[in-house]
Amino acid sequence: MRKYWMKKTREQNVFMVFLLLVFMLVGGGCEKFVDVTPPETSLTGDNVFKDDASANAVLLGVYTNMSSGIIFSSSFAGVSLFAGLSADELTPFKENIDVLMLQYYTNNLQGAQIANRQEFWSNIYQTIYVVNAALDGLNKSTNLNPSVKKQLLGESRFIRAFCYFYLTNMYGDVPVVTSIDYSINASLPRSSQADVYSLIISDLILAKELLNSTYVDGGGVNKTTERVRPSKHTAAALLARVYLYRGMWKEASQEADFVISNSSMYQLETDLSKVFLKNSAEAIWQLQPTNVGENTQFGIGFVLTAGFKGGLNPVYLSNNIVNDFEKGDLRRKYWVGIDSSTGKKYYYSYKYKQYEFGQPITEYAVVMRLAEQYLIRAEARLHLGNLTGASNDLNELRRRSGLPVTAAETLAELDNAILKERKTEFFTEWGHRWFDLKRTKKIDQVMSIITPQKGGVWSTHAQLYPISWVELLKTPSITQTPGYK
Repeated sequence: MRKYWMKKTREQNVFMVFLLLVFMLVGGGCEKFVDVTPPETSLTGDNVFKDDASANAVLLGVYTNMSSGIIFSSSFAGVSLFAGLSADELTPFKENIDVLMLQYYTNNLQGAQIANRQEFWSNIYQTIYVVNAALDGLNKSTNLNPSVKKQLLGESRFIRAFCYFYLTNMYGDVPVVTSIDYSINASLPRSSQADVYSLIISDLILAKELLNSTYVDGGGVNKTTERVRPSKHTAAALLARVYLYRGMWKEASQEADFVISNSSMYQLETDLSKVFLKNSAEAIWQLQPTNVGENTQFGIGFVLTAGFKGGLNPVYLSNNIVNDFEKGDLRRKYWVGIDSSTGKKYYYSYKYKQYEFGQPITEYAVVMRLAEQYLIRAEARLHLGNLTGASNDLNELRRRSGLPVTAAETLAELDNAILKERKTEFFTEWGHRWFDLKRTKKIDQVMSIITPQKGGVWSTHAQLYPISWVELLKTPSITQTPGYK
């Protein structure tokens, strides 16, 4: 155990020093950015990529930052929380709701209310700057093991694509930053969403070529059962999603099929209580918890316990979600919890069971899983005219959930059935519902009913988020998201 934590500490030190160097490079004003314990070896921008261990530490540090930060895997201020509030999934307790949380919930965001620590924009771009610098350093390096270098280049491309996917789905047109030259980056305007997706697709195609076909350990070479570093199939899974969002049905079906057909690595968990465990057979990519004695932030944040109203950002599932489960749906049994400690029933997301500190680590945050690939292929097949194939894929999920095969027969019926299945399968996971409403162009129809129920007034511009005033003042070339002052 001591050796493990010494290794983790060194990786974190290398990453933090590299992060400091990156922000000095891009003009981030980092005099007090972070107080770092000196690493075991002296690091500069030139020698981080001179050996495999330090090079690996940079990417492993990115995953650590994603897992422990508030943007991606946190239920306190992350994508799953705020997108769930924006859509029709989550309801906050009014007793201790803060201003920003209320604005997400009522679809009435104001750029002036968004603090830097809570903003997706600046935090995601921070990760992009790091992987851009990593790509630059890796491409210049001549000392790395070729297999390690290839894997790290693939991981960097994948992470950049993943970050841009979330940026463009939250903000629409965004600056495409691929350089480490601050003089270039500081003056970049927003690029069209089409251009952003072009970069995402090209990054993922290259990542799929570069990444290992199996999951590798911290050294970047040896096979492992841990699914925390992206593999070839991880890149294909995200590529399938991107093609789906772009309406590229044939390509989406092909990439999803590439993942599904690897049955020796991926299977749907027949026991729904095992889906979100570490190294689940269904997991395509997971984030490993980084704090000692702490499982995922999702368990800590979403599980309601006695006295929960005094917690940080407590939320419960909306009636819109709870009432959409069909009779006998095992997902409601295994993934929805009930708290009656206050005398009233509150339903909450119970996909992650571990919420107490000091418990053994049994759960990892599942970022991508096989169930999504079945529903991607179902939707793609539907739009390609293969209604039988679409039904078959949809029914894989329904059978697993203890439900009869779908009664939907026509294209329109199946389209609605797939969207509904995504709603009950992926609730409170990574913004799926919010993004689905937008990409299927159903958001105005749904939110014009839901937002008034939440105490707000729906306006179509609210499907994209505003940028904080802090960021706009720092970067005059960036314009505010349309519809916001």
